[in-house]
Amino acid sequence: MTETQKFITVGKLGKVRGVKGEIYVTPLTDFPERFVGQKEIYIDNRGQWVKFKIESARLVAGRPVLKLEGIDFPEDAARLTNRDLAVTDDQLVKLPEGSYFIFDLIGCRVYDGATDAFIGELVDVQQQPANDVYVIKKENGDEMVLAAIRQFVKSIDIKGKKIIIDQAGLFKEK
Repeated sequence: MTETQKFITVGKLGKVRGVKGEIYVTPLTDFPERFVGQKEIYIDNRGQWVKFKIESARLVAGRPVLKLEGIDFPEDAARLTNRDLAVTDDQLVKLPEGSYFIFDLIGCRVYDGATDAFIGELVDVQQQPANDVYVIKKENGDEMVLAAIRQFVKSIDIKGKKIIIDQAGLFKEK
């Protein structure tokens, strides 16, 4: 791993499955199938990421199940329950044009497209059934929410950490 790589949490280890050391994964990604075919994964061990080779991975009722190298018994797998799973940034799933990772959006500065006035900083993305909702913290500490749809979000520049929106009466104070 290079010094510029960072770890991205993609799941949490769940309960043990069977008697051969398999363990369920609760995915924290829109792509649970990403675990199938993955050769390695990092597991949090008291704040340090430890690399494990994946012997096998499959989906059981739509949920990933991993068999990790060196974890051969249910008791071994049980010790890993509730630990975070991560990949390095170069192992991320490629997103389609116009889609962004939430961790890339957090911290972006939000501006009004009509006046170029600074509105606030995006501090959270709430995933709702209809669409995502951006939570924006204003300079005075108040929070505002905005439906993250093309009609309102005019442009996103991840590298520049800048989002331009059309706020024409859309905000609801939180």
